[in-house]
Amino acid sequence: MLPRFRPTDTLRGLVRGSEDEAVWIRPSILAILALTAVLYLWNLTVSGYANTYYSAASFAASQSWSAWFFGSFDPANFITVDKPPLGTMLMGLSVRVFGLSSWSILVPEALCGVATVGILYAAVKRSFNAQAAVIAAVVMALTPAAALIFRFNNPDALLTLLLVVSAWALLLAVEKGSIRWVAFAATCVGLAFLTKYLQAYLVLPGYALVWGFSANTNLRRRLAGLGVALVTVVVTSGWWVLIVEMLPAGSKPFIGGSTTGSPLDLIFGYDGLGRIFGGGDGPGGGGGGMGFSGEVGPLRLFNDQMFGQIAWLLPLAALALVVGLYQRRWAPRHDKALAGYLVWGSWFVVTAIVFSYMSGIVHSYYAVALAPAVAALVGAGLVDIWNSRMRIWVGGIALGAVCLATAWFGSTLLDRTPTFMPGLGVAAIVIAAAALIILIVVSIPAIAERPAVKRLALAAAGLGIAATLLAPAAYALDTTGNAYGGGDPHPGPGTMSGFGAVGVGGFPGAGGFGGIGFPGGGTSSNASLRNYLVANRGTATWIVAMNSAQESGTLEIESGMPVMAMGGFTGSDPTPTLDQLKSYIASGKLRFVIVSGVGGGFGGFGGDNTASVRDAWVTTTCHSVDYGGGTETTLYDCSGTVK
Repeated sequence: MLPRFRPTDTLRGLVRGSEDEAVWIRPSILAILALTAVLYLWNLTVSGYANTYYSAASFAASQSWSAWFFGSFDPANFITVDKPPLGTMLMGLSVRVFGLSSWSILVPEALCGVATVGILYAAVKRSFNAQAAVIAAVVMALTPAAALIFRFNNPDALLTLLLVVSAWALLLAVEKGSIRWVAFAATCVGLAFLTKYLQAYLVLPGYALVWGFSANTNLRRRLAGLGVALVTVVVTSGWWVLIVEMLPAGSKPFIGGSTTGSPLDLIFGYDGLGRIFGGGDGPGGGGGGMGFSGEVGPLRLFNDQMFGQIAWLLPLAALALVVGLYQRRWAPRHDKALAGYLVWGSWFVVTAIVFSYMSGIVHSYYAVALAPAVAALVGAGLVDIWNSRMRIWVGGIALGAVCLATAWFGSTLLDRTPTFMPGLGVAAIVIAAAALIILIVVSIPAIAERPAVKRLALAAAGLGIAATLLAPAAYALDTTGNAYGGGDPHPGPGTMSGFGAVGVGGFPGAGGFGGIGFPGGGTSSNASLRNYLVANRGTATWIVAMNSAQESGTLEIESGMPVMAMGGFTGSDPTPTLDQLKSYIASGKLRFVIVSGVGGGFGGFGGDNTASVRDAWVTTTCHSVDYGGGTETTLYDCSGTVK
């Protein structure tokens, strides 16, 4: 007779977990996931359309499958955003299903964050244990960079999720010696490449090391797995690039951020090697991080621009890596914990070094890519330190001391924003000190083995860990009440929100030219101008052409009509040329042009004289239009100027 199916038993199993698991583990991770969802979804629409550069592309993707495929900024496919399309594909599908709104654009990003926390838990549990995985999940959820990016619409949210999935798959492959799972891990890296190009490859050196050294199979199969992984990464990274490269120029949009309209130019220039070595062509080519992340050097991740994102637990993560590798110095090569430390440790070291020494554009929010490795190392390291008390009585004291040192370090970082939650740093130190004192007392060999003392020791350890998380958690929670916009958002109090800042700081003129607005800017488009353009569009493809996507994103979203972003993101891309602009006008695809004086690149970097030649022709040949609004924006009607 078949056993009777009982839904209550299934539900109890989901909540309770497996029989070999401590009773508190499954409820803890479910609670963490629920709290993560609240943290990332609560008050989500406070940022409006956040970075309207990507919001406009998401709108375009929802209107045209061609724009969805290419990652175009506008539905008419004039130019793409300066990133590969996977990020806007995800948001575009959401907008297509649920309609255009802040919610439909940002919810997929938040759900990426919840999934990242859950999959990180599974990956850390596989290599270490459930206790380490729970700590890692909490750390990941409360990392300020994660709380910011998973409430924002930059590509980094999907990038981080895909890389965490790839790490989970690799650890499974190593444990089973499975080439199939290696191929899946490589596929995830390839998809991450199609989200943010070369940044996805920072994990590859460590992945190759771990599979080649730790995989639970023979040398021949390990070498075969490396070959399969290489081919898989190339194919899954390159199929979109190959298709776009092979299409003739007239059948595809210009690739934003490039100088030739080629994705290869973008990968090896402005959006790839130019970011690492500086001096890359394209918009914003230059060195030293362009002021977004401070000076190049070993302490960059701790400077005023970047500390709020990730610095809180970096020393603890580094210590955890050293302790973990030392404790396993005699472990067999296929030891699961050793493989875990190698995966997360290589991810941590390579990414931290690259971010610290990149000479091109480096935004502080890139630090979210460090968060999974930091969280995994902290979880594994704290549990390893704690477990050492089973062998030597000072293990518990060592954990307390580490927590106190980390709480003190967090307090010093909080001192950089002294008006934010004054006293929190001191409170964290006091709590951690109390935990250390308790751990010293309960570690006395004569009483350490008593059940009640063991429970007290465990509670003190939890208290110490909580103290280490108070400072980053405060910064993470602060994100839920702030509106973020533009291209360089920062979590925490009194920090910059970037181009078109809603918060404090930003660049001179942030908020837009003539009330049009930078991406994520706090202004809406000029209503009189918008209404005039929509009413007089006629049969034109684009309602207007403007210098840069920084100006045109808000107008495109609010009008629901294609806007030609001349010069791409900053206005420095060499398109359209004057002859191309005349061709659009002569064919009736374009009638109106706005010239604001920013052509050639924001702040004057990057680009050539294409924009200045084009703008000079517009201002001398076309005639200005009274659209019934202010005089801060001049609208030119170019119809009839080209035969």
